[in-house]
Amino acid sequence: MVDPKDKTPENRVSPPSRQYPETAAQLRADPPTTGHSWDGIEEFDNPMPRWWVWIFILTIIWAVGYWIAMPAWPGIQSATSGVLGYSSRANVATEISEFEARNEEFFVQLVSTDLDEIRENDELHRFAVNAGDSVFRAQCSQCHGTGGAGVQASGFPNLLDDDWLWGGTMDDIVTTVTWGIRNEDYPDARYSVMPAFGQDGLLDETEIDQVVNHVLSLSGADHDSDLAAAGEEVYLNNCASCHMDDGSGDYFIGAPALNNQVWLYGGTPEAIRHSVYYSRFGVMPGFETRLREAEIRAVAAYVHQLGGGQ
Repeated sequence: MVDPKDKTPENRVSPPSRQYPETAAQLRADPPTTGHSWDGIEEFDNPMPRWWVWIFILTIIWAVGYWIAMPAWPGIQSATSGVLGYSSRANVATEISEFEARNEEFFVQLVSTDLDEIRENDELHRFAVNAGDSVFRAQCSQCHGTGGAGVQASGFPNLLDDDWLWGGTMDDIVTTVTWGIRNEDYPDARYSVMPAFGQDGLLDETEIDQVVNHVLSLSGADHDSDLAAAGEEVYLNNCASCHMDDGSGDYFIGAPALNNQVWLYGGTPEAIRHSVYYSRFGVMPGFETRLREAEIRAVAAYVHQLGGGQ
């Protein structure tokens, strides 16, 4: 043992360095690689877990069974039907047929019931309104709007108010829906023609300005009082035979009322002048060959209750 006083760097005894055992990862040999290498990083070729492999095999077996049992493979004209013969289309068609069979009882009753008595039968009226709603959305909403508010710019009437052009009873509405208005398809279509007072030279520019202001005065809209007073005689001589002296209109011939704020093509001076000068000629198709009688009655019941029919 060296005396501490005599220790030098040369004879100093250093403790042995510690030796640590290798970890399990270091002891375990690396698995083989796939041969892929990217920037010095290699991909180990580890086997898939057994549970994952078995699930994959089971899904393949299940898929083969599904192909055999259910419609799966598309063909040129149709798909394979499968041994179970399942068809979602056939199921839907069956359900539709079942509902149509249930509804047919109400449709038969709807045709056999007098139009004015449909409202007295709550169950039948409720069915008619719901069925009519479907017919309206499919056949009428393109012009009158989904909710029946119409499109004033195009002259499609608002069906939500109590102002009726050709009458608002159930019988009137059924007739209008059945034959239409001013169409060339049905001789029984409702028909009336307004003269084009300006285009045909029946009135001059001054008279048209006068009658436009008189019409505005009938509804209480802003107008030139002097022109309106002068236009009264023009109105009585040319317009009152259809629209009545007071502007109340005549729904038997489809002449709209002019003494309210309900306008078919707009109530501005420009819109009224256009109507007087060029006339209007709104057309509605008839549905006699497009809808069953029961469907026409149903949509009439729906429209009748929208604005409180007559």
